[in-house]
Amino acid sequence: MADKPRRRGFVFVLSSPSGAGKTTLAKRLLASDLGFTLSVSATTRPPRQGEVDGRDYTFVDDAAFDAMVAGGELLEHATVFGHRYGTPAAPVRAALEDGKDVLFDVDWQGTQQLVQEDLVSVFILPPSMSELHQRLRSRAQDSDDVVAGRMSKAAGEISHWAEYDYVLVNNDIETCAAQLKKIIEVERLRRTRQTWLADFVRGLRRDA
Repeated sequence: MADKPRRRGFVFVLSSPSGAGKTTLAKRLLASDLGFTLSVSATTRPPRQGEVDGRDYTFVDDAAFDAMVAGGELLEHATVFGHRYGTPAAPVRAALEDGKDVLFDVDWQGTQQLVQEDLVSVFILPPSMSELHQRLRSRAQDSDDVVAGRMSKAAGEISHWAEYDYVLVNNDIETCAAQLKKIIEVERLRRTRQTWLADFVRGLRRDA
């Protein structure tokens, strides 16, 4: 039996201000699409309740993070709300070579550092700032001061919307998830990612 035609994987970035829905969308995507793998970031922040080291994040101290930066082991890194985050390069490159798409949940700083990759970027906007504030409060994960800090930073994050390939307004999570699926379907069909096409076309011309 002939080998199944393969395509090259791509880096798929979801960004948004905190509370706009990117984490929920990312979880849905990973649960429903076996073609994706999650990029697990390294971070210096402490684990939240329910988070597992190596699954949600790789939790490291500042010295270990410094060593990763110095060794060129990270594709991107940034400081967010006083904590450092970065993406280990080796597992991402291995997944892309294997034809898997790699999902990144990073902010605009991280996205700017990933431009050298085969990148598809999506920014998720909230329907309104008041709705964003309500979503942050309803999560009941953060203190009022932390919520206020996230809201203060949101306007700056939103100002980078035009740097992304696609922008979606998350009025409704089901609608937004369906739009995200359409984007992925189109990007997977791009000629430049179909690694089997060149040989296929050569075969067609040879048999003509």
